[in-house]
Amino acid sequence: MRGRSIVAILLVGFVLVTAGVVWRRSAGLSRARDETRLDQRRIALDAERAKLEGDIRDASSRARLAGVAEERLHMRIPNDSQVVYLRRPDAVHAATAEGLPPADRGGESG
Repeated sequence: MRGRSIVAILLVGFVLVTAGVVWRRSAGLSRARDETRLDQRRIALDAERAKLEGDIRDASSRARLAGVAEERLHMRIPNDSQVVYLRRPDAVHAATAEGLPPADRGGESG
């Protein structure tokens, strides 16, 4: 009886260890599948982000915005005679405090 109980205990131990190894491998495979799926999703999201950044760059380009401003807001690029340069008050005060004549105030004309 004693020899049979030792064999039975060894068999039960072997079955438990084998079941543990099988469970661990299946859990590892499941995690590997999840990791692969998440990596593929990350790659897809990175590609989508790059596409959206390109779309934003295209939509905010000067050429695109000029067309939208002309079409929707009825705006246009002014002629040189229509441009008015304004001086910043702090720049005028700084130039006056230094005693500079109007022509020497930072190269501003007008």
